[in-house]
Amino acid sequence: MPEPKPPLISAPVEERFATVDGIRVRYLHGGEGPVLVLIHGLMGYSFSWRLNFTALVQQNTVVAVDLPGVGFSERPRGMDSSLAASAERMLRFLDLLGIRECDLLGTSHGGALAMKMAALEVRRGGDTIRRLVLAAPANRWSRHGKILSRLLGSGPSRTLLPVLFPWLAPLLKSWFLRRQYGDPRRIPPGTLEGYRAPLRVPGMTEYALEVLRHLNRDLGQLAAELPRIAGIPTLFLWGTRDPVVLPDSIAPLRRNFPQSELVMLEGAGHLPYEEMPEQFNRAVRGFLAKEAPREAGHVTIESG
Repeated sequence: MPEPKPPLISAPVEERFATVDGIRVRYLHGGEGPVLVLIHGLMGYSFSWRLNFTALVQQNTVVAVDLPGVGFSERPRGMDSSLAASAERMLRFLDLLGIRECDLLGTSHGGALAMKMAALEVRRGGDTIRRLVLAAPANRWSRHGKILSRLLGSGPSRTLLPVLFPWLAPLLKSWFLRRQYGDPRRIPPGTLEGYRAPLRVPGMTEYALEVLRHLNRDLGQLAAELPRIAGIPTLFLWGTRDPVVLPDSIAPLRRNFPQSELVMLEGAGHLPYEEMPEQFNRAVRGFLAKEAPREAGHVTIESG
């Protein structure tokens, strides 16, 4: 069987690799200007941003990573996939690339990871992360999926699903993809094939189950850390039909971000950057075009 390869995408970015903690990490790089780092959701990879690169590279240097464990980055067995460990690894990735200042754009689980990175960076006294753009970030106030994530992250599931997944994946991916769109008729051609490509690389299921095993605990811990990053200018983007991270969680989440802005995309589901890329790109570019204060107003709180 030929080795799985990432799909070709029509965008002004190039494929690069870096080694972080001994893990070979793939990322796409393009553009010039202030650095914008893109962090995909749980079962996504840099392919998720294929409809956004062309617009975003016009005013930013864009770095879109395949997180270790998914996409076409390595999937080391036994890798700690908790939110804290992933955030530490991503901060070391930024250090390795020599990124001293950047904005983060994260979606779903990647949005939670972006917040965790910012909280860790503030805690260690750094100011690398200037602003956050969060597309339906996973958060503790969204009721959907808590029981399912606990079930999928249980011991029996982590034993059985990696065995069954190669047979179930084609059906599940199609079903999950359609469910994440507000209107499945807006799924772009080639989307399902693009998301299926890395599923042929062993180890992705184990990574996802490990993330789910920690998820509820991780989101609870993250909620307690949000006051640390209350001063970071933040843009939230959400589809009004998001069935995964429910829109009714926006209000309690935003109370932790007094400098935040909110853009609701009418009719979009959980993947607004794919479903309504023009509106999404316009909102992100408009937010990033504003002058970012060098001191982002980080709020320091006492630990413990």
